[in-house]
Amino acid sequence: MNGTLGGQDAQPARPRRFADFRLRLASALVLGPLALAAIWFGSPWFALLVGVASAILAWEWVHLCGLRLRALPGTAVGASLLAASICAGFHLWQAALAALALGTVLAWLLVERIALTEAQHRAAVWLAAGVVYIGLAAVGLVWLRADSAAGRANVLFVVLVVWASDIGAYLAGRLVGGPRLAPRISPNKTWAGAGGGLASALVVGLASAWLLAGLGSVLLAAAIALVVGAASQAGDLFESWMKRRFMVKDSSRLIPGHGGLLDRADGLIAAAPVAALLSLATGQGRVLWLT
Repeated sequence: MNGTLGGQDAQPARPRRFADFRLRLASALVLGPLALAAIWFGSPWFALLVGVASAILAWEWVHLCGLRLRALPGTAVGASLLAASICAGFHLWQAALAALALGTVLAWLLVERIALTEAQHRAAVWLAAGVVYIGLAAVGLVWLRADSAAGRANVLFVVLVVWASDIGAYLAGRLVGGPRLAPRISPNKTWAGAGGGLASALVVGLASAWLLAGLGSVLLAAAIALVVGAASQAGDLFESWMKRRFMVKDSSRLIPGHGGLLDRADGLIAAAPVAALLSLATGQGRVLWLT
């Protein structure tokens, strides 16, 4: 006699495709308007938001590397990112970059001084790399928004495209599934998700460009949206690779449904320096897609 009711075999529970959707949506409804308001009103609110985010990201990155923020190498990471954010808030761009350079060297040297194993030597490299990785994104975002003529439109465009890429990839991956994009890096990511993310980035990029400042060249707006969307997906893959390398599921448990801030902002961290370089190439005071 079976040990199940009615003599029927128990059916294994099927994984729900959107099991985390409600938590993700609730978190987005709280954090999204806060970020958009800070972007809209600009300094000092946006610089403050970026500074707080940088501090949280520093904490998560240091823990990801197996260290603690209160230890001297971790303190060097947090202090350098905080100093760079403060300098960027006051538009001291060279000082901000100098703080990142100093923090990178200090973080590496402090771990190397006590490193005894190959794993500890690698941790020194990754800890130092985190200063550059997070810091350039933070300084780049504040620098973009500091442009009084085009800053608001450019940052809103980048953020909306990154969000669209993330949401499109999530929905397409869950609904379509199919072949894995990079199973050794992130088993849950699919080619359908990547395509859906780029398609969403393209549509939202064109729509937001039109609403924010007018389209100008449709081809140019589409190209920039795709470049930003591709950079966002590359950042997502890189963060997945980092977590797999350090054998953790999430960077922290700070945001319900998302994990840590690093899990939520990985696409923006990669896309921000790309957008800053595009703006630097076209010149201050110009909207990215109207050059």
